[in-house]
Amino acid sequence: MWILSTVLLLIFFGSAWIGSRKSFFIDRLTPPLVLNSLLGLLAFFTLLIIANSFGLFPQSVAAPFMMGVYTIIGGFFFGYAYRLYKERTRSGTILYQNRSFWIDHAPNLLAAAIIIFGLYRTSILIDLPVTGIRITSGLSLIGFGLFTWTLKPVPEFRTDGVLILDRRISWPDIVSWHWQSEEVLAIEFMSGSLVSEKRIKQFTTAVPATDRKEIEMVLKSKMDEFADERRENMFNSEET
Repeated sequence: MWILSTVLLLIFFGSAWIGSRKSFFIDRLTPPLVLNSLLGLLAFFTLLIIANSFGLFPQSVAAPFMMGVYTIIGGFFFGYAYRLYKERTRSGTILYQNRSFWIDHAPNLLAAAIIIFGLYRTSILIDLPVTGIRITSGLSLIGFGLFTWTLKPVPEFRTDGVLILDRRISWPDIVSWHWQSEEVLAIEFMSGSLVSEKRIKQFTTAVPATDRKEIEMVLKSKMDEFADERRENMFNSEET
């Protein structure tokens, strides 16, 4: 048992490290990629069920395997949540965010429900026997709940950058902004960690008409404050 526990701990910390790295962003997901990934997972687990029915994938192997799968999922989302929390803490105070009940509280209520269900799933707080499957599946739910808690559905304009989903855009990387419509703001930014990989992308966000002056003041102030660094970034990207 201690060998399995050690392996699962190593898997957890390894997947948490992967989740904490900036190697994956939600906006890179495309409908074909999501669909193909889901179909691949469905086919894989269908093959495991068939193998189990023929005795090729016995319970003694299936249980540790599923514990490993749950551990990978849990570790990845724990690391992902830590990454988002770290980005938020080093981005400064919020200058503007479109606030409402559905934006501020509904996602947090959903995340809290997932975390509570994850705790229930571990059987630690109830009378059901604690098993490896229950512990690892519960931890995967808790990790996903923490990720949901730290992921914000609308951009946060902060003193040191803009947070949009799981991406942090520093102010020197904001190229321009304009109003697509009366209540839709479009922002162009430089994307890419290396200078040679820099590409201009765009995101849009809804802004109530009553907040139009407030967000315009924030954007104009930050565009002026980081104008020199922005020109330097764009000059370096054009050179490559």
